[in-house]
Amino acid sequence: MLPITTFRIALRSLRANKMRSLLAMLGIIIGIGAVISMLAIGAGAEQSIMSRISAMGTNLLSIRPSEEDFRGVSSGSAASLTLDDATAILNQVDSVEAISPEVRGDAQLKYLANNSESNVYGTATTWLSIRNYEVEHGRFFNETEAMSRMRVVVLGSETATNLGITEELIGSYIKLKGIQFKLIGLLKEKGGGGFGSSDDLAIIPYTTAMSTVFGMDSLSSISIRAADGSDIAKVQTDIENLLRTRHRIQPEDEDDFRVFNQAEILQTASESSKTFTVLLGAIASISLIVGGIGIMNIMLVTVTERTREIGIRKAIGAKGKDILMQFLFEAIIMCVISGVIGVGLGVGASELIGKFSDFQTSLQMSGIILALSFSISIGIFFGYYPASRAALLDPVDALSYE
Repeated sequence: MLPITTFRIALRSLRANKMRSLLAMLGIIIGIGAVISMLAIGAGAEQSIMSRISAMGTNLLSIRPSEEDFRGVSSGSAASLTLDDATAILNQVDSVEAISPEVRGDAQLKYLANNSESNVYGTATTWLSIRNYEVEHGRFFNETEAMSRMRVVVLGSETATNLGITEELIGSYIKLKGIQFKLIGLLKEKGGGGFGSSDDLAIIPYTTAMSTVFGMDSLSSISIRAADGSDIAKVQTDIENLLRTRHRIQPEDEDDFRVFNQAEILQTASESSKTFTVLLGAIASISLIVGGIGIMNIMLVTVTERTREIGIRKAIGAKGKDILMQFLFEAIIMCVISGVIGVGLGVGASELIGKFSDFQTSLQMSGIILALSFSISIGIFFGYYPASRAALLDPVDALSYE
């Protein structure tokens, strides 16, 4: 039997049982749509994280207190970093261009009747250039204001929006943790969503943060920008050696701080994002397998219902391979149609998720091709057993089947 004839017979059989065929295809449709949308969410999250980390440059290092005490037991961030440590790094480590001591915490900001729970950063004047932020309206605080512990604040774009603040309100006063601060600038939007915002923050001088807002005498972190073209690994080693000496850490003891290399963070984040994407795709793929089982079940029912038809075909000369191809074509056709509809569903769902939620999505052609290939493979895999069962039927038994 010619393949085109087999194809037409298979298509005619599916049209004869439209509702049953549609219900059998539904699992594949949902599965394909879920796989594509989940892969789009994972790829979007990866792009968002990568762009935010890359925007800060690969020559950035960050030092934070260790979260373990000398016994290796997690005890929260230890108060191990000081302003003197930051000064020593700037003065004694080669290739360090700029440094910013940082104090971080959450605090409630209030302007008139509007409130916002935001991240508050106490930083030095060098923070803008190190972290690649820009002031869009107004200005950043200067060295005199920082040393004088002035109560001035610069807001991220999202925080400003939450508080109902526009550029016309620069010079007004807002309350930060119940303390009056003068608004002197608004940062340019940096972007990124779904896994934390880069624009929901308030920046104040680190001196003010330590003495007035958080009452701390130690630092939350130290951000460092190394010179372009410098050996980041060597700079990191020099910083570690200097801090171990300053903190009088014995050779056999663990560091009471951690140095994060931006290039390493970028690589780790990329690997983690890929793992996350694969996990999402694998979870969504389960529905594809369930849909394939549904198709196999329907095909087995179809073979049973058409036993006499199979017997007649064999009696007039149809070969086993013709019967095999007929039922296999039916399964593949259902999966191909389901795949096409599922792709449309997945693309539409991805667009809606990206438009109406904080998650960034990114459709990948490789994901669409993978999903379609998977649906065809499921058609062959789950359709082969019912098709082979039909092909092996004895024509005498089939003709006498009631």
